[in-house]
Amino acid sequence: MNNFLALLDYKNSPWLIILLAMIIGLVISLIVIKTIAITARKKEWPVIRAIHQNQTSVLYFFIPLLIITLITKTYSESHPPYEFTHGISKIALIAVSTWLMTRIVIIVEKILIDKLDFDTPNNNDARKLYTKIKFVKRMIIILTIIFGVSILLLSFDSVRQYGVGILTSAGIVSVIIGFAAQKSLGNLLAGIQIAFTQPIKIDDVVIVEGEWGRIEEINLTYVVVNIWDLRRMVLPITYFIEKPFQNWTRNDSTLIGTAFFNLNYHTPVEKLREKLEQILLNTPLWDGKSWALQVTDTQAQFMVVRAIMSARNSSQAFDLRCLVREKIIEFIRDEYPESLPGLMIEEQK
Repeated sequence: MNNFLALLDYKNSPWLIILLAMIIGLVISLIVIKTIAITARKKEWPVIRAIHQNQTSVLYFFIPLLIITLITKTYSESHPPYEFTHGISKIALIAVSTWLMTRIVIIVEKILIDKLDFDTPNNNDARKLYTKIKFVKRMIIILTIIFGVSILLLSFDSVRQYGVGILTSAGIVSVIIGFAAQKSLGNLLAGIQIAFTQPIKIDDVVIVEGEWGRIEEINLTYVVVNIWDLRRMVLPITYFIEKPFQNWTRNDSTLIGTAFFNLNYHTPVEKLREKLEQILLNTPLWDGKSWALQVTDTQAQFMVVRAIMSARNSSQAFDLRCLVREKIIEFIRDEYPESLPGLMIEEQK
């Protein structure tokens, strides 16, 4: 019992002080977290809500460790044998501080993204900013982790000496690593270029390798394209710098949809044009900007009639094209069945 009491004596051992500092830190953390939670529920403040959703768990570690580090620093100056306690707490504080900084970056990202309006018919500007924010966030988090590890290594003389030795011997190794990582570095630089020049953005409609799809993810070294049939095509990010591809929504979300019909020469084109206008005026899928119906080609047995119509985005353009096909075919079948190409072939027999 006497030995136990001697262990807790702050004059001979820092453990009681560290325990008290930890308890005080946890109490302060609990008060701060509860205040944030109450404020997030009662106030319409998106910043507080974002902090409550993404930051509160790290505060349980950061505040106690901050107090413990300050206490052990003061204690170790007058009690050199216990200097190791300050070293341990400092290592833990640097690690938790790095975690805290990454969470702050995520909070800033969430606040900025919440301000973007993706529900507008033309959300091109919002998707541009979204792509930049996502890429910059990843870069900052990587730099934050590297910076945190660097501070950790430079905090101790012995580790700093090893670090100098590693840097001295890294000359030859760096050349080998440079050649090995050349492609990865090229992808990283291409990612930076894409983030700011933006030949592609999140949710852009593209045609790559003959496939139609949407840009689902833009990562540091690769891009994920969501193909129309829910497959995922993963491409190196340099693909969109080095190879040609189609981007249907680079400057504007509005698209022109097309529908082709092979009809014989008995078809009343003007009646079809009037029907197309009627279909478009009666559907919210059409954006009201442009439309046309024209004979674009002639073959031996039929002519090619093309209907074009504009829509606010690729999804509505696809649905509008399908609707126009269905309505036009139904109209021809009911009103002008002799216009169908199959009937013309039968008459020649």
